[in-house]
Amino acid sequence: MKLDHQLHCIGNDIVAAYLVVTDGGVTLIDAGLSGLWSDLIAELSGLGLTPADIRGVILTHGDSDHIGFAERLRRDHGVPVYIHAADAARARGEEKTSPGLGPVKIAALARFIWYAARKGGLRNTYLTEVRTVADGDVLDLPGAPVIIGMPGHSPGSIAVHVPVVDAVFVGDALTTKHVLTGRPGPAPAPFTDDVPEALASLDRLAGIQARWVLPGHGTPWDGGVEEAVSRVRAVAAEP
Repeated sequence: MKLDHQLHCIGNDIVAAYLVVTDGGVTLIDAGLSGLWSDLIAELSGLGLTPADIRGVILTHGDSDHIGFAERLRRDHGVPVYIHAADAARARGEEKTSPGLGPVKIAALARFIWYAARKGGLRNTYLTEVRTVADGDVLDLPGAPVIIGMPGHSPGSIAVHVPVVDAVFVGDALTTKHVLTGRPGPAPAPFTDDVPEALASLDRLAGIQARWVLPGHGTPWDGGVEEAVSRVRAVAAEP
């Protein structure tokens, strides 16, 4: 799905990944669930592209609903996969976590589980090789993505700022539709390891001028970074 010039999304408001498309190739942000592979191929095909045009995958963190088809791209097409060093073990399946769920509504939870199961979320393919990144890195990939450390959801959570598409990709640093309650709008993301740290990390987005705030779960937000963060903090402060 085309969001804007050079900016495309695959998946939906349950699980999403994003493509930055330039004349020099494609940068993929997150790899969703393994079953989104067909969506990726269809999106690329519609642009006259193939997986060979993907120059790199940047994972916002190492959870199973973000690593999806990343290993398939790496193994079968030689695409390098980038992740923060603190989440590398998680992406390789060497580190397991059990974060709290927080508020849950049965219908929303059932929709999330059903979709994840249908799209391969119960059959994880972990990475066998990654390239690590750190806060402040500017990667030599299409769009010159800038890495912003956002610890909290996981130790190695990051956001990725790509000025050429006027977007910051936030992974699970926040959500714009809570997959466990169905509540729309910017809010803290569920399944977070350290909620206070995740909220504090939102300060790291201060000063970023970007129209698009693109999460791993939820609808694309085009109301700017400052407004998105303000709404997340307001929801977090609710009793």
